[in-house]
Amino acid sequence: MQGAMASGGRTSDKGRRGATDWLADRAIRAVIALALALPYERRVRFAGWVMRRLIARPAGYLARAEENLALIWPDMPPAERQRIARAVADNAGRTLIENYSTRDFLARMASAEPRGPGLAALEAAHAAGRPVILVTGHFGNYEAARAALVARGHAVGGLYRPMRNRFFNAHYVRTMEAFGGPVFAQGRRGTGGFVRHLKSGGVLVLLIDQHHRRGASLDFMGQPALTSLSAAELALRYGAELIPFYATRRPDGLSFDIALEAPVPAGTPEAMTQALNDSLAARVRAHPEQWFWIHRRWKAPRPRGRSRAGTA
Repeated sequence: MQGAMASGGRTSDKGRRGATDWLADRAIRAVIALALALPYERRVRFAGWVMRRLIARPAGYLARAEENLALIWPDMPPAERQRIARAVADNAGRTLIENYSTRDFLARMASAEPRGPGLAALEAAHAAGRPVILVTGHFGNYEAARAALVARGHAVGGLYRPMRNRFFNAHYVRTMEAFGGPVFAQGRRGTGGFVRHLKSGGVLVLLIDQHHRRGASLDFMGQPALTSLSAAELALRYGAELIPFYATRRPDGLSFDIALEAPVPAGTPEAMTQALNDSLAARVRAHPEQWFWIHRRWKAPRPRGRSRAGTA
């Protein structure tokens, strides 16, 4: 009887979660549809305003961003943390609607000129049929860099983590696919396709700035952060160039500077991944408003040997 009650409770909770996700997705779709009815520049500014003023606080985004900022910069005045948190939300809103504005966004990014030593390394690898792994974080709008490279003839694929809201995830994945190059969901099937694309000499994108519970404890912004080693391990296994790349939003809020840094030299996976962390950290320190401080990046590792009840 207890088991049946527990099962029924889980089913009920799952049903409530499904209904909540469906309603949230409908609200998001409505905002996106309203924004897409506007001219491009007004659309992007509007989406930033909606996220900053209407969504970020009740969703807890501002509080979480300010908490992370206080962890990294404890001496920062509260007013400055609040300013950065609001700017982070604004950038998130702009990024979302840019990614749904496929035709307009691709047309704008076609005129963006990627720069940096990594560009020559990418093109040399492409000419030789060797694979490339482009690594970045939730900074600026990395899809802007991907779109700029697609405009130059590179089919840039990616591996993504499905979102918890399956209703939203279904149509958001289509926006990623529209930028050119295959996208693969994390999991056995997706990882297999990802690896086949890499082995065939393809170009792929990985983001490494989310908490990975089985990752290595490496430094990020002066604090230990569990970080996936997969980008470095894949680069070593398949002889791929490992290139940090970024799309930094310009002061106009609409255009981007696209930068490809020098490839990370081969070494241990830990040393290579630390170099990637350091590269991203330098960008975040220069433009803290453009990194997604909303993620729970610095989770403490779960102690081993404790019971589930003890952990809870």
